[in-house]
This record gives sequence, structure tokens and C-alpha cells, in this order.
Amino acid sequence: MDTRFSAAIHALILIAGADKPLTSEGIAAGVGTNPSYIRRLTGLLKQAGILASRQGVGGFRLLAEPGELSLYRIYRAVEGVEGVHVFDLHQNPNDACIVGRHIRPVLTGVFREAEAQAEYALGHTTLADCMEKMRTEIDREEKGGEQPFSAEITKTAET
Repeated sequence: MDTRFSAAIHALILIAGADKPLTSEGIAAGVGTNPSYIRRLTGLLKQAGILASRQGVGGFRLLAEPGELSLYRIYRAVEGVEGVHVFDLHQNPNDACIVGRHIRPVLTGVFREAEAQAEYALGHTTLADCMEKMRTEIDREEKGGEQPFSAEITKTAET
């Protein structure tokens, strides 16, 4: 399974939460990948109007507020498709088999309904929602730590 979508969300949370511009190298360190992969992802996000490069400074900035940026929009940007596609049917069911003859129409409906529910959930969840859940996780881990979210993000991207 492809991980572009989760890596893009990770990168966008880093960018949105940082108190200074992050480069592809800094983002890659946090995401756990290489800078060229991050540059490919950020290129897709720039084409979709989600990110811009910072001229003369290096780093990226969001073109929308995190609360206005749905996960579905991010998904479409990095996956390059309209609609969520999670499930595929096996290619050659045997028509001599009673199940094989009927599996496509049965599963097509089930799979499409599940994908429609995923589209709805992603369309109603924003980057800000993910950032708030991240803050909750960080607070839970640190139990009352006083370091702001942006400082934690910058520290993570620099290591």
C-alpha cells in the first residue's frame, strides 16, 4: 500500500506547526524518508495550490489555513485521483464457479460504499483536526510539558 497520503499529512503538520521555515531535508528527517521523496510530495501539493515555496528563504508555507484544508483535498493532490480508491477486485474470477460469477457485482457495491464513507470522513476532517489530535498525543506523552507544539515540531525536524 502506498504511503504518500500519510507522508503528506505528516509533512503538512510539520510545515503548519513550525515556528520557522522547514526545508525538504528537515521535513524528510521528521517523516523518516529522503529529501527527494519530500520534494516530489511537496511538488504535488504545490500543483494543487496547497503549498508554496518561500522565495529566497527556503522552506514551504501553507496557502490555506489548516482548518480549511480537508484531508480529502490532500488525498486528491498526492494520489492524483478523484474519489477515494482503497479496494480492488481480483482480476479473473472463474465464471464456472457460482461465487466467481457473482462476486463482482456483490463486492463492487460493498467496496464503493466503504470508499464513499472514507471520502466523507476525509472531507470532514481537516489538517487542524489532525494537529489538535497531535497536540493531545504530545500532551498525553509529556504529561503537562510546557514546550509549545511549534517548538516540538521544529526540534523534531532539525534532528
